Amino acid sequence: MPESANPASVSSDQIRLVVLFGGRSAEHDVSCVSARHVIAAADPHKYLIDPIGIDRQGVWHHDQPSVGASDRLEAIGEVVDALPAIMQPGVPTVVFPVLHGPMGEDGTMQGLLELANVAYVGAGVLASALCMDKVAAKAHLSAHGVAQGKYTWLDADGAGPAEFAAAADRAIGELGLPLFVKPANMGSSVGVSRATNPEEVITAIELAARYDRIVIIEEEIRGREVEVAVLGNERPEASVPGEIVPGADFYDYSDKYDDGADLRIPAPLEPDEVRAAQTAAIAAYQALRVEGLARVDFFYEADGRGWLVNELNTMPGFTPISMYPKLWAETGLTYEKLIDRLVELALERHEKKLRHQATDH
Repeated sequence: MPESANPASVSSDQIRLVVLFGGRSAEHDVSCVSARHVIAAADPHKYLIDPIGIDRQGVWHHDQPSVGASDRLEAIGEVVDALPAIMQPGVPTVVFPVLHGPMGEDGTMQGLLELANVAYVGAGVLASALCMDKVAAKAHLSAHGVAQGKYTWLDADGAGPAEFAAAADRAIGELGLPLFVKPANMGSSVGVSRATNPEEVITAIELAARYDRIVIIEEEIRGREVEVAVLGNERPEASVPGEIVPGADFYDYSDKYDDGADLRIPAPLEPDEVRAAQTAAIAAYQALRVEGLARVDFFYEADGRGWLVNELNTMPGFTPISMYPKLWAETGLTYEKLIDRLVELALERHEKKLRHQATDH
């Protein structure tokens, strides 16, 4: 057993904080950077940090906390089995799955953590799966009366050029041009394209289908891009809104992680607009049964349809330039205190769930 996971090395008032990072999705690199900064910010007096990296092939590695010059962690340590690495009897443990995208943020990892019966940061299985799948999330939000933009979708499995061309024609007929084409189950703008003509729509569908069999096609909304961070379980709270002014045609991967966009925190909004954004963010958060945290992304048409929910991200980036920690810092919650609050919420939810797990009848 690695020394950092040894129950004898945990003081009576420390929590073993397992930071899961890496993973098999296209967002592997983002996760490694996020994890590095979570570990650097977590209070070592409160937590025994136990990093566990998942490489691109899905192999789990036990790593050591790193606070060196590198901006990211690497899943290169001792190979370990998943469940034994997470479960340490007699040690108070919270898992922080700093995993983005499929195989980490989509309910799969959350299901494993439920089986391991450990407390973990973030949304549960249902909410994680719903929010990861943009089509499912939009359908669910629509059933709850949450305002959104117009969209259509297709199942690209087994489809070829003829099917993609037909889907492009249908989407253009319903939504007009330009269009945004995305994999339904992906984040960090991976596989996302803005298409301005039929040929570009077809190419965009082909690209999105490389990352997911379900492809979503959305209308272009000429509104302001505003994000709100939400934190909490039954009584969630919303941060001040932040506005994104993209450096490219849209808020793409480079803007998010290479500091290419202009982030306005707080967003230049009137007090009533701030309240409306926060109310709408919490409504979407609760409609999708999210707990722990999420970043709610909006388009704002001030003279049109108002606040339109674009999507909810249940494990947003935790890099130094990521919006989620920046929004809470502006609201008055430092990065270190944010980690403390997320751990508290994980333990609170886990304790409540244990009260409702009767197995007799």
